[in-house]
Amino acid sequence: MSAAALLQLEQVGKVFGAEGAGTEVLRGVDLELAAGESIAVVGPSGCGKSTLLNLAGALDAPTSGRVLFDGEDLSGRREPALARFRGAELGFVFQAHHLLPQLTALENVLLPLLAAGAGGRAAAAQRGGELLERVGLGHRRDHRPAQLSGGERQRVAVVRALLRKPRLLLADEPTGSLDEAGAASLGDLLLEQAQHEGAALLLVTHSMSLAARMGRTLRLAAGRFATEAAGQRR
Repeated sequence: MSAAALLQLEQVGKVFGAEGAGTEVLRGVDLELAAGESIAVVGPSGCGKSTLLNLAGALDAPTSGRVLFDGEDLSGRREPALARFRGAELGFVFQAHHLLPQLTALENVLLPLLAAGAGGRAAAAQRGGELLERVGLGHRRDHRPAQLSGGERQRVAVVRALLRKPRLLLADEPTGSLDEAGAASLGDLLLEQAQHEGAALLLVTHSMSLAARMGRTLRLAAGRFATEAAGQRR
C-alpha cells in the first residue's frame, strides 16, 4: 500500500447470491485514493459502481480481497464498531437527498449528531450553520425541504455529509436528479468543500462532464477497471 493512500481496495471481488451460482459484480479491483485526491468512477448501468462505493464505505463486505482505510483492513471490525467508523471517518452523498420533510435545513444537517451530548450538539449547530453559510444557504437554514429547490436540497445533503469533518467523502450519482446548471454547481461544491475540509473524494457518476472535474477518472467495465480515461489525471 502506498504510504500516502487513505483508502485502498486490494484485489476486491464481490459476488451476490449462492456460492458457485451467484452473480460476480466485481473481480480483482485495485484502487488507491490519497487524502486530498478526487476520483470519479464511470461506467454503464449495472457495472458495479454503486457496489464499489458501498464496499469503500464499509456498507458491505467484499467476497474476496481487502478494503483498507489508513492501512487497516476493515474486515477486522464488526458492528457497531463499523458504524462508529462510518460516522467518524466517512461522509455520504447520494442521488436522493434523504432529507426529513418535517425538519428544517439545519435540523437535517444535524441528524448525524443527534446522539451527541449537549455540548456536542451546540458545537455541531454552530458548524452546521457555518457550512450552510459557506454553500450559500445561511438564509435558508430554517426552511423545510419542500421550500427548497432540488439543488438547494442537495447542498443541504452535502453539508450534512461534511458535518463531522470526514476524511473520506463518498458520492453516488449526486447530480442525477439535477439539471445541467445544477449539476455543474453541485460538482463544483463537492470539490471545493472536499478540498476546503481536506477530505478525499470518491464519486460515482454517469456524467462525463462531472467526472472531468475530478482529479482522475476510472472506467469500470465487466467488473474491473479499464484503462484510466485519457487526459483525466491531474
